[in-house]
Parts: sequence; C-alpha cells; structure tokens
Amino acid sequence: MSRVSEIMENMEYGPSIEDSDAVRDWLRGRSPFGHFIGGKFTRSGTTFTTRDPSTGEVLAEVTQGGDQDVAEAVRAARKAQNKWSGLSGTERARYLYAIARHIQKRERFLSVLETLDNGKPIRESRDIDIPLAARHFYHHAGWAELRDSEFPGHAPLGVCGQIIPWNFPLLMLAWKIAPALAAGNTVVLKPAEYTPLTALAFAEICQEVGLPAGVVNIVTGDGATGAALVQAELDKIAFTGSTEVGRAIADSLAGTGRKLTLELGGKSPFVVMDDADLDAAVEGVVDSIWFNQGQVCCAGSRILVAEAVAERFEALLRARMERLRIGQPLDKSTDIGAIVDPVQKDRILSICTEAIGAGAELIGGQQGEGCFIAPGYLRNIAPANPGMQQEIFGPIATLSTFRTADEAVELANNTRYGLAGSVWSESATVATDIAARIKAGVIWINCANMFDASAPFGGYRESGFGREGGRAGMLDYLSEPKVKSARDPAPRQPVLIDGAEGKGHDIDRTMKLYLGGAQKRPDGGAMYKVPGGLAPLGNRKDIRNAVEAAAKSGKWAAMGGHARAQVLYYIAENLSARADDFAKRTNRQETDAAIARAFQYAAWADKFDGTNVQAKPGHLVNVLPEPYGVMAIACPNTQPLAAFMSLVMPAIAMGNNVVVIPAQDDPLVLSDLYQVFDTSDLPGGVVNIVTGVRDELARTAAAHDGVAAMWYVGDRDGLASVERDAGGNLKPVWSPANRDWTKPDAQGAVFLRHAIQWKTIWLPYGALPEGSGGAAY
Repeated sequence: MSRVSEIMENMEYGPSIEDSDAVRDWLRGRSPFGHFIGGKFTRSGTTFTTRDPSTGEVLAEVTQGGDQDVAEAVRAARKAQNKWSGLSGTERARYLYAIARHIQKRERFLSVLETLDNGKPIRESRDIDIPLAARHFYHHAGWAELRDSEFPGHAPLGVCGQIIPWNFPLLMLAWKIAPALAAGNTVVLKPAEYTPLTALAFAEICQEVGLPAGVVNIVTGDGATGAALVQAELDKIAFTGSTEVGRAIADSLAGTGRKLTLELGGKSPFVVMDDADLDAAVEGVVDSIWFNQGQVCCAGSRILVAEAVAERFEALLRARMERLRIGQPLDKSTDIGAIVDPVQKDRILSICTEAIGAGAELIGGQQGEGCFIAPGYLRNIAPANPGMQQEIFGPIATLSTFRTADEAVELANNTRYGLAGSVWSESATVATDIAARIKAGVIWINCANMFDASAPFGGYRESGFGREGGRAGMLDYLSEPKVKSARDPAPRQPVLIDGAEGKGHDIDRTMKLYLGGAQKRPDGGAMYKVPGGLAPLGNRKDIRNAVEAAAKSGKWAAMGGHARAQVLYYIAENLSARADDFAKRTNRQETDAAIARAFQYAAWADKFDGTNVQAKPGHLVNVLPEPYGVMAIACPNTQPLAAFMSLVMPAIAMGNNVVVIPAQDDPLVLSDLYQVFDTSDLPGGVVNIVTGVRDELARTAAAHDGVAAMWYVGDRDGLASVERDAGGNLKPVWSPANRDWTKPDAQGAVFLRHAIQWKTIWLPYGALPEGSGGAAY
C-alpha cells in the first residue's frame, strides 16, 4: 500500500468503489423480469440478457415484448385514462410528488443500478441523473396542480407511447412520463433494450406510491417492440433516439392524426472565441463530451476554436485529456466509464476509421479492453469529413478553427442537425450574438450541458421537433382547444385554357404568381379557369422559385416585432381603405375578417414573448420564440380571402417568410391583395403566392429542404402525403381544422405557437454558489 507521503507526491487516487450488494440482491430476487402492465409485473416470457458493459457480467434476464404485450399495455392504459384525467389537479399532483420523494429516498440504489446497466461513472448517475429525474416529477407536480388554470380549453391527449434511449435511462423516463401524467394522460413506455433496469425499478416505485393501475405501463424489448408500440392505437408517440428511426416513425404515423414529438440526433458546435476563458472552455469540453463518454445527443462534439488561440487551447485540452481517469464506473474516482455495448463501441471506432481515411488525425481515443475507449479528438478535419458530419456518440470530438465570427457561425450551422450548441466568450455582446445566430434549440453560454425541468429542450431541423420541459413541454401533451370544424370541398379538376391571356374565352381578369414582391407568369405559362378569370397553374419549378425568393428576404425577421407590427397595421389600414372593392370580390364578412386578422397579428407581433424560467441559481435561462425561417402554407378550398389572411398573418407576424398555396378553385381575389402588400411596405419575398393544384404543390413544398415548417388545411389523404414528404428532412407539419375563417376562433395564440420554435439560452451570471461549477450540469 502506498504511503501518504507518496500519494501526496504522485496525487494518485486510491480505489473508492460504491457498494453494489443491495442492487445485486434486488436483481437476483427479481430476474427474470416481466413487463409492468396494469399495475402488476407479468410473468416473464422469452428473455434477453442485459449486462454490465464494464465487465460483461450478466445483470438480469428481461422479457422481450411482442405485439400482444404492447396491445395489453395499451388496453390497460386506455382503461385507466378517463379515471386518471378525471382526478383533480391536486390529486394528480400528489402522486407525482410522491414519486419524486420516492426517487429521492432511493437515490443511492437507483444511481448504482443505472451505473451497472449503462456503464456511466457513478458520479454522473449520483450527482446528475437521479436528482434531475426527481426534479422533473417535482416540477410537473406543479403543472398537474395548475393545468386547468394555465391551459384553459386544453385537454389530455389520451394514451401516449414513449420510447427512450440508453444514454440517460431514468432521466429520459422522467422527461417523458412526468409531463404526460401531469397533463392527465396515461403512458406505455419502452426503455432501451441495453438499459431497461431503472425503468423496471421505477415501476416498483409506482406500486409503492399507489399509482392507479394502468396509468404507467412499461414494456421491455428491442426495436421490434418499439415498432409495435408505434403501430398501436395510441394518441401520441414521443421518441428519443436516432434521426433515422425518427424519420421512419414520422413516415409510419403520416395521416393518422396522432401527435408526434421527436428528440433526435445532434452534432452540436462548441464555439471558443478568441477572448474566451480557455481553462473554463476546456473544462466545458470535459463536461460536455468526455465525462459521459460522449453518449449525449447534445454533446459539444464539434469544437470550433478561434485561430488566434487555437494552439494554446489545444495544448490545454491535451493536457487535461491525458489526466482523465478511465476505469470501473462504480469507482467514485473514475472520470470515463464504459461504452454501453460492444455494438456501439464498434460503431464509434468505425466512424473514426472513416474520418482518418478522409484525412483527419486522431489524438487520443485509444481502444481499451472490453467496452472502453479513451477520450480523444479528430484534428485537421475538413467540414465534409464523415467524422464532422456523422453523430459519433462516443468520447471522440472534432477540432477545427475559424478566423471570424461569421465563419464560426457558418461552420456551426454546417450540419443537418440543430439540437444544441455552446459558446465561450468573455464578451456578453459577442456571446449572445453568436448564440442568436446558431440554429439550434438550446444554447449554453460559458457553460455546457445544463438541464432543468423548467427549461424546454428540443431541436431544430433533423434533430426533431417538439419540446420536453417547461410550459412548451406541457403543451405537447395537451390537445388544442376545440373548434367547430367545417367541410372543405374537394378542389375541382382544373380546366386548362390555351393561350396565356385566354383569348377567345369569356375572361374578365387574369392573375399572376406573386414571387419576391413581383407578379410573374408561371413556368411554362399554363393557366386554368377560375370564377371571374384565369389563374396560373403553378408547378414544381414555381414552388422552387418561391422558396428561393422567400429565403432571400432575410431582413424581415431581423426587423423586430415592433417594425413588423407597423407593416401589418399598414396592411390593415390599406385593406380597410379598399374594403368595398374586396367585398365585391368576396363578401363583406370575409373582408371584415381579413382586416381583423391584420389588426390582430399586428397587435401580437411584439407581444408574443418568451420567458425567463427559474432553473438553476446563478443562471439566466431565457426561452425565446424564434421563427422557422421559410414556411409553406396550403390553404383550404373555402373562403379564399379570410382563410388566407387567417393563416398568413400569424406566420409573418412572428418573422417567417411564407410560400402560400391559396384556395385552388377561387384564388382570384388575391390579385387585389398583391397591390395592398406592395403599397404597405411589406418587403419583397415575405409573402409568395403560387396558385394551382393544391395537393401537388403542397407535396412539392413539403419535400423541399428549404422549407422549415409546413401548414396544411385539407383532407386526410392530402395530409398523409404531405406528412410523408415532410419526413424527408423532418419538418413539423401542422394541420389546423378547416372552420368558418370569419369567426373569432380562426385567430389567436395557437396560430402563433405553431409559427415559432422555442430556443432556450443559458447564461451564467454573478458569483455562482460554491461547488456549483461554471460548466457543470
């Protein structure tokens, strides 16, 4: 044994192994595990083995779920749902509070179990995962109490299917189950096949607190079990996992009317400016990607460093990396634990091999015995290198340099993902500017991987849609206020007219497309007959041109809410001045509604605010509404003016530029609207209008990578096609019910919520409490 004097010289840590006897006894007493359905554990069936990834030791046998198991769990959840949602908010809150307390009472047990099953260091399980899981149930106990007063008109969805990954097994369970139960839903959850054990321990907690049977059901199994859950008769699917599986789920649910939220992959930028505290930034890298083996979808795996400080930063990074301790996860002195499974280890090494083959140099990253990989990073790596583009999901980062802030932003956004990002600078102006320009759902300034139940978490682009946490997360587990729907008549087959001006026909007026603030003929010149004249028969190229025109009009969002409000008020004023003319084209009711929409959303343009949420001490956590950018809107075939204004005005009020497909059978009134836009200081490209066959044009817009979000009002078959095409780049699709668009329920905050995506920005301030750390969870 080393003497104290020797230890003080070499600063080596002795072993400090967390005792796991109680957990192992629990496993021996319950394995093989069945499912948890209707408040009871079922008898085990065909099983699979879950192992300690650090040793390969068998931990337990767990039942492989099939179609019948999923169906039984869904029936149990459906049976329990009405009674559960019928409880008062206080009664539901008491159950969630009790669950939180029981998680706290069993913190040590759950920490050890999580570490054995997942391979992450006990420090992470003990200090981060389990406390945060309890925090989610505490936080959502409050939402259960406040649901009816804070979300008037909303109702629970019903039965929710939830599928979680293996990187944060119990925490991801809490992220999903807590808001679902608070809203009044019941759930069927499938944990990852690699890490099902804390979910099964959570099922025991549900029994201990007396949670009504069927409110929470847990079915274990592999991807086939998850696929069966997606196909079951559910009201919502919430999935966290790979982008590829998320895309398949979106395609499977297209046209079903079921709500879907996706939290998918990430390739998050970690931007270090030349004025950053480099020592703190290095610790941020350690916290973000190495302490958790890089098995975090939001890890700052793309390190982007200002060229002026790159040499010094890399020297500090290598020195810190070489001092990290790799070893048994239950050792409290371990920094780097085990990769969850040999399959994942092989995938990490394969991507590294590809990256090296494409010219990158790997520093560190040595392969250890079993499921261990040392931390490392890829340097001299080009933007198109596979290591720069693929989600490695392991303790391997990339490191590249930039010269200017604009180049840093360009590199940060050079990815199909948009989950998170981290910015390091001693200048608040520089940091907040970069944070605002990075296209991601969560940005940490001078910190990394901060989470809280009050702060919405979720991505942009191919990192998914929907949010978990806070008010936004609750809304994703509630239905929207009901409206009286109206039938949308199927569009007629267009009657084509020879000749661009319709010569030889009884034609009063001919309209054109409206692209980039100018009236243009359709590509190919085709026209079709509509009441009172001719309309352009737009095609794929016209949609492409409209998206390009919208994308070029970047100043609209940058103008700010007050400036946009002035333009919308001007539109309302000019519409009012020409109300008699528009009433002749449509009717007075539609005209008055169109004017009302312009006034309504002019009022909202600078008042649909974000919030500063109460998360961790010493941090400003701002949740901000951010426009999608380019949106496509397919209007119903009725009330061409009122519906158009009811859908377009909220989208542009929030700073989006839109490509609009108006009522197919009767769009001619919009040719008068062009003049109103032109005389109201609306910048060219903010509104672009392409007439023609609605569903064909809508599908083209839905498939376009330049369109970030889609609204569609039409029939179920058309919606299914649009949702399938939108799944290519995982853009969200909203389908509000067709209604009488002149009524008050055709406007309001619900339209604004679907015109934005929430961005959460964490900013440390003041002197942090002792022991809280500047770059910690």
